[in-house]
Amino acid sequence: MKYKRILLKLSGEALMGDKQFGIDNNRLMQYAQEIKSVAEAGVQVAIVIGGGNIFRGVQAEEGGMDRTQGDYMGMLATMINSMALQAAIESLGIQTRLQSAISMKEIAEPFIKRRAVRHLEKGRIVIFGAGTGNPFFTTDSAGALRAIEIEADVILKGTRVDGIYDMDPEKNPNAVKFQQITFDEAYAKGLNVMDMTAFTLCKENKMDLVVFDMNQPGNLMKVVEGESIGTTVEV
Repeated sequence: MKYKRILLKLSGEALMGDKQFGIDNNRLMQYAQEIKSVAEAGVQVAIVIGGGNIFRGVQAEEGGMDRTQGDYMGMLATMINSMALQAAIESLGIQTRLQSAISMKEIAEPFIKRRAVRHLEKGRIVIFGAGTGNPFFTTDSAGALRAIEIEADVILKGTRVDGIYDMDPEKNPNAVKFQQITFDEAYAKGLNVMDMTAFTLCKENKMDLVVFDMNQPGNLMKVVEGESIGTTVEV
């Protein structure tokens, strides 16, 4: 295995599958199976998932709601997705722990770095919910922060496209894919990979990022084994 400890970043929208809203159970179980396979291969897996399939803080701001309030609502949406993913993974016989950046002691542990690392060392999958626990930070930033804190080898950003392109491949068939790119090059080209806060955290802490198609069965295993699929962003 190329990577021993990974931080898997998933978007909330990915859980919608073909739906317009909410969670597609087939997509949820597909992801759970992918995660189970790499965990059983000995890879330590931590996960951060967004909440955009349920609620986004920016939606609230556009509607006139206070941004801080909207962001906290978004954090609760990530907890719903985290609990759904936890249930799906555990239904396959894999132990998990859910840690929340906001106190929810009835359903999740508080985020404690040492405890999270210990769970990983014992082979449990750790899901980090509620973002960073602060408004104005995306779940991309939360993923970068948690990856650095737990000393992950890499952030794997699972998306619905197979890497980073110079333009939107879903809109332009002539889009060119990058196999490897540096953080500086991605920034200079204005590529929308992660928000700037997450990008800066990764660059300053030398945390590599791999963007790949999570919807293609077997891709997660290929990435952790070191196959050159997707796009690697490095310092």
